[in-house]
This record gives sequence, C-alpha cells and structure tokens, in this order.
Amino acid sequence: MRSLFPVTDLTTTGAAAPDREWSLDELAEAYAYPAGLPAGTPWLRANMVSTLDGAAQHDGRSQPISCAADMRIFGTLRGLADVVIAGAETVRLEGYRPARAREAFAARRAAAGQGPAPAVAVVTGSLDLDFSLPLFTEPLVPTLVVTGAGAPADRMEAARKAGAEVVIAGDGTQVDPARVVRELAARGLRRQLTEGGPRLLGQFVAAGALDELCLTLSPMLTAGDAQRIAGGPGVAVPERFFLASLLEEAGFLFSRYRRTDS
Repeated sequence: MRSLFPVTDLTTTGAAAPDREWSLDELAEAYAYPAGLPAGTPWLRANMVSTLDGAAQHDGRSQPISCAADMRIFGTLRGLADVVIAGAETVRLEGYRPARAREAFAARRAAAGQGPAPAVAVVTGSLDLDFSLPLFTEPLVPTLVVTGAGAPADRMEAARKAGAEVVIAGDGTQVDPARVVRELAARGLRRQLTEGGPRLLGQFVAAGALDELCLTLSPMLTAGDAQRIAGGPGVAVPERFFLASLLEEAGFLFSRYRRTDS
C-alpha cells in the first residue's frame, strides 16, 4: 500500500509521509474497536466497497472494484475481529475460506484474549452450503452456521458432522439479525465484522444493529444493475452516522462511519 494518508482524520493526529506505506500496526490502531464498552456489549462493524455509481460488485464479485490498499485494510479488520459474519450467497460467490492466523496480529490478539484467528459465521436459512469445503473442514476455529430453529434438520446435522457449530438465531426458517449479534456475543464473540453481502447488511441496517460502517469508495464507474452495498426493505427513518475517519490512496477513499448514538 502506497501513499495512504489522512485526508480528514477525526480520531488521530498527524499524517503519514506521502509515499510511505502505513504499517499494519498503524492500521490496527486506526481501526481499533472502541475501548470502554460495557462488559459483554457487542460492536458490529461492516466492511464494504462501492463504486462511484453505487455498485457493490462487478460480475457478481467485489474483487474487481477493490485494490491492494483495500485488501490490506480488509486483512486488518479481520485481524482485529472475533468473528467474521457473512451471508451464504456471499460465501458461495466469493469462495470463502477459513480465516488464517497472521503473525502481524498475533501479539495484539493474545493481549486482547482472542484466539489466533477470527471465527467465520455463515448466516443461512436453508443451509444450502457445501460442507466438504475447507471453510468447514479446515478452520483454525470451528466455523459457525447461524440459522433459524425451523431450518432443515438434516442440513443442521450435516453441518455438525462437518465440524461446524450450529447457532440458532431465529424462531422460524429465517434468522433475526439483532439476535445474530446477541447470540454471537453470548459466545464471547463481541468484536463482530460483517462483510455482507448486500442482503445481509440490509437486514442488519433495518434491525438497527449496525454500529459502524467501513466503506471503500472505488474511483470506478460500472453502470449496469449491480447491487448496492445494502439491499432489502428500507427503513422508515434513515439512521444518521458520523464520519470517524477518512483515508485516501490513488483515488480510493477509505471511510469509517459510526452511528451517532454509539
């Protein structure tokens, strides 16, 4: 990552030299979860990328509208999280694999009482997943499958046989987004990171469960009918977030917004 510097930074002071790469330690400090939360209180942040015209994907994937700096921040956010939450469709489209342990975050995670890598939690009502994939068979920590109590019993059993932990977060076949946050926090997974997709993020937004949005604005135009970063039913009254920090590199903007009551 080159020339990453604060354009507007409301949480730190000073600036990186124009051609100096920010270290992972500096990024970890810039993106640290808030300190001083009451014991057991979860914090849900989302990490998404969007083009100038609002597309969250190109050809069904986010990678074509991303960049090296975006992926460096992506890795940093994972390195800080207890759990990475993703919808089943995103897991399938993006080819999710288990989160890996990274030496750069090992000491920080140990000091925070975290394991070597975040768990991955897949939110799904149908459990239409391939349980033979490495996400389920080779994780450092067991993958979580978050579903409703009315989900197909045979698919829940298949998930458990594959080594996944099944988490019930809804009374029917679908999940309750706010309950997802609570159920994961009850397992000690308070530092939560969702990477979408748009439908899942829209559900968290509609439920008022999102505390923070880390949004990369890509200097690209795609047109077409790609999804926005959040989809689904709208909220009755738009919720206001405030700008916590803003970084820039090569025309990409890396913003961090927090809910005004957080």
